[in-house]
Amino acid sequence: MTDLEYNYKGISTYSKSKGINNLVLAHQTEIEEVNNIPCFFWGSLTDPYVTAKCWTTIAKVVSSSFGPIPPSLRDPIVSAGSERLRFEGFSSCNGVYVRLDMKPEAIDGEFIANGTTNVDFNDPMLNALNAIQKNEKVTLAVGQQDVQVITSKAKVTEKKVTLPMRWIKGLTSVQLYLADMDVKFELNKIQTIQLFQSLPKGTVKGDFFITKRAGKFMFSTLATADSVRIGGVQRLRLLEGILAIVEKIFIYESSDKQTCAIVAEFGKMQLLMAFSPDSYRGFSGEGNVLETMTENLPLEWVYGLNSLLKSNETFDPTMLSIENDIDFGTMDNLTSNLSSMGLLGYDLSEKAHFYRRLPFKTERILSLNPRLKNAKKLIDNEDIEIVERRANYIEAKVKGSGVLHKVIIDNTSQRCTCDWFTAYQGKRGICKHILGVKMMIS
Repeated sequence: MTDLEYNYKGISTYSKSKGINNLVLAHQTEIEEVNNIPCFFWGSLTDPYVTAKCWTTIAKVVSSSFGPIPPSLRDPIVSAGSERLRFEGFSSCNGVYVRLDMKPEAIDGEFIANGTTNVDFNDPMLNALNAIQKNEKVTLAVGQQDVQVITSKAKVTEKKVTLPMRWIKGLTSVQLYLADMDVKFELNKIQTIQLFQSLPKGTVKGDFFITKRAGKFMFSTLATADSVRIGGVQRLRLLEGILAIVEKIFIYESSDKQTCAIVAEFGKMQLLMAFSPDSYRGFSGEGNVLETMTENLPLEWVYGLNSLLKSNETFDPTMLSIENDIDFGTMDNLTSNLSSMGLLGYDLSEKAHFYRRLPFKTERILSLNPRLKNAKKLIDNEDIEIVERRANYIEAKVKGSGVLHKVIIDNTSQRCTCDWFTAYQGKRGICKHILGVKMMIS
């Protein structure tokens, strides 16, 4: 059990292996937090000025939009646990993800419990943050129902609000992108300022690239072998408020060279900002997680693993498998289910996942992954016919709307004749037809 207590409805046990028994997995229709521990963390900030600048940057991100959705949110997610705090959020268009990782040395206080809340950063909070001076004493309280910031001039309380569903979808997707990234460049403070001085003015169209020439980093419209692509380069202006205080930055890029992230280092804390491939496209690649969700797992297993883990705790599936005697294939599926509900994040600098505790309902897995729901429907309606099956080769016919789609899965690729696969070629996850076939033969 975690430090928070939970009510369990309809308790039962389900076992498939010795490892699952060891987890003492309990099934429930819903997890509900008991509000008998109102506070997760209480203490002071050891570097309040830098912290305030980072919080203001987060507020700037979550109140911005670079796509068709107008700015409508100012609600960072706050996680307390494992001796650290994390503040994270998305732009309203879901195309920019931001997270502040506050290390143990950034805070001086007591962790009373582990948990997560979601609050507004309204004008009174922003005004208080903008007024914080370098040597000012600032007290922070993070609780289930609110977040308080107390300065020498003001006391601001922001109440808990509902976590937007599209943010949960974003949390599902962004950690997959981050886990696929490698560091490309490291810039010191002077190099960082020089780079941003060359940032194109206004809203510009087309791709830009961060490149290095004669020891100097700059933006260019031309790609080189070692350049990093920036889709929607104007989004980088969200970082301008911290350039004067940053120690150095790291620039990361995904293996497909479409998505990038910048990690700003402040010593006691890090600010990460990740950018979707283009301004008009949010972090909507939730289909990537479906590749390892083809096996039907009892939800009791998901709940059981959830009951063992704390907010911000490093999530190491290999060690969990070994310590609890769970086979790696089952753990992959468990991990994917946790990921599909927004319960996992990824730390680029540590190259490891961390756990994010969120109250959740059983239905969230299907609601956040409509292709998974539709694939199960294809199986239930007997709309899939396996035409040929041999070693390393599967061919199937799948009913569509007035058409039969052809699905082929071999040892080198998987393809379908549907419009989704034709349009994206697997870049946004597999289509429901391929997924249905894989579920049927698993």
